[in-house]
Amino acid sequence: MISIDDFILSASGWRKVFTVSGKEEDTYPKIGNTNTALVMLAAETFAEYICKKTGKTNPVVACGIDTRPTGPSIADAVIRVLTAYNVVVKYIGIVAAPEIMTFSTKLDGFVYISASHNPVGHNGLKFGLNDGGVLPGSENVQLIESFKQKCAQPDAEERITSVAKQCKPIDIDTIYMEALAVKKDAIATYKSFIMQVISACQTPESVNEFFNMLRAKAAQNKIGVVCDMNGSARTLSIDKAFFEECGISFYAINDTPGQIAHAIIPEPENLVHCAKEMERLHNEGKADIILGYMPDCDGDRGNIVYWDEIENKAKILKAQEVFSLSVLSELAFSQWIHRNNKNYKPAVVVNGPTSMRIDAIASFYNASVFRAEVGEANVVNLARQKRSEGYSVRILGEGSNGGNITHPEAVRDPINTIFSLIKLYVLRSDQADEPNLFHTWCQISGNTTEISDTFSFRNILKTVPRYVTTGVSDKRAIMHITTQDHTHLKKNFQIEFEKEWNLKKNNLQKKYDICSYTAITTNGTVEKKDIDDFSISGRGGLKIVFYDSKETPCAFMWMRGSGTEPVFRIMCDVKGLNPDMESDLIQWETSMLKTADSQ
Repeated sequence: MISIDDFILSASGWRKVFTVSGKEEDTYPKIGNTNTALVMLAAETFAEYICKKTGKTNPVVACGIDTRPTGPSIADAVIRVLTAYNVVVKYIGIVAAPEIMTFSTKLDGFVYISASHNPVGHNGLKFGLNDGGVLPGSENVQLIESFKQKCAQPDAEERITSVAKQCKPIDIDTIYMEALAVKKDAIATYKSFIMQVISACQTPESVNEFFNMLRAKAAQNKIGVVCDMNGSARTLSIDKAFFEECGISFYAINDTPGQIAHAIIPEPENLVHCAKEMERLHNEGKADIILGYMPDCDGDRGNIVYWDEIENKAKILKAQEVFSLSVLSELAFSQWIHRNNKNYKPAVVVNGPTSMRIDAIASFYNASVFRAEVGEANVVNLARQKRSEGYSVRILGEGSNGGNITHPEAVRDPINTIFSLIKLYVLRSDQADEPNLFHTWCQISGNTTEISDTFSFRNILKTVPRYVTTGVSDKRAIMHITTQDHTHLKKNFQIEFEKEWNLKKNNLQKKYDICSYTAITTNGTVEKKDIDDFSISGRGGLKIVFYDSKETPCAFMWMRGSGTEPVFRIMCDVKGLNPDMESDLIQWETSMLKTADSQ
């Protein structure tokens, strides 16, 4: 029997601290015998699953790692067990998450070894088939149950070690020898696909036509981009070559694989390094640099820095702002693409804690907004559901974490995020057969004073609906709750909230024009509104939306236990530039949760 108490198992990934020391910042590459056995049992679980799911005796699976030190040891354990089960393994080595997931669409599935934005001593596994994304929650639950049963067996470690020894050494050697060729194939597949995603074109001719236009516009407007790769998997991906082929200058720091120079999570406190490099290059005369980004370790998420020409400095965008700009750009681009389509029915799919600024932007494009529970798989699957209902869902994502997913890709990708912003900046034409995204946005949103032939990102940001939102890495956004039963916790929270509401509602109305509220839950792909029982959200998301005297949403508070970290996450979102209101609401939410947790 092997304990899995410290193994966090969720649809977003199976994660734990894999270093022998158990310290999350340890860079030692070895994982020890017990952790090796855990990985092998996970690989066996997936091997059985994919053979049954595909009906094949020799399914073909991609396997890759990010740049964490423990990656090679985990990969080797995975490869040996998959091979013992006659699964054909295409090992890519270091690979970005969007790259391996794109490559897997040519195969039967993938195993990706990464812990995303978690500290360097963490690692984990993500499983998927060939639809370009991770397994949906319903499928992942099956794997988790099977994995738990395997770990609970008295001889679990001895048995799986014996299974791994059944693979043939020559087969393992061949897998590693072919890795370079597999990597080249993955790069070519990813590049071709990302061009289709950015352009929204299907044929090679139309894709080339779009990028010819984009290169011409980039030449007119002079664009340079800085990337702080922070030693991530994107160091060996398409970034540098792709930007330069598009006529965009590219500058990188910390671009050696595994050169993790600072904390991994791409939040404002870590984007300062990218901002400093932008400022240094500007001082050297590189005036074309207007954007910068930093990915996390698996390279599926990247938040943004932009150049403010008035203040002559690089400024860091918050995650919700990044997502808002991406949604604005892609809705504008999609509207132009479908300008002659009478059946066009736009929609955006987001997670529960995504700011209401998305609803405000979407309303100008007559786009519906649908919300799922936190978790990339939940958002992707809800988007697929809405497309089956006739909606055009080009852009989706988790605004609370930054980055975006642009259809037909099914995973976040910083290349898509950057190019969403680039399209918004450079596609500025007065010709009927070419888009002018920002000017169109200004006209429909009532920001015509910002229309100019020389607009910048400073101008663009002035037109985005103003909200104050608790950041995901804000210390106030993380609580440590002792109550393990979140159904019970939220039941207690409801009692406390209703009592507090009766005491505070008059003051809330006078101070912030908060006049009423409704409760909303998100579980998987299902959102339920106007609920009477907060506890039905269970371990899913719970949101309290507040309405003003005009009966329009003016703020919300949200909560959910993390599926990938041992923390309870909370946040508030407030319409307008009112930080005091956000501060009061988050303090109120925290206080009520502490009381609920103590009961």
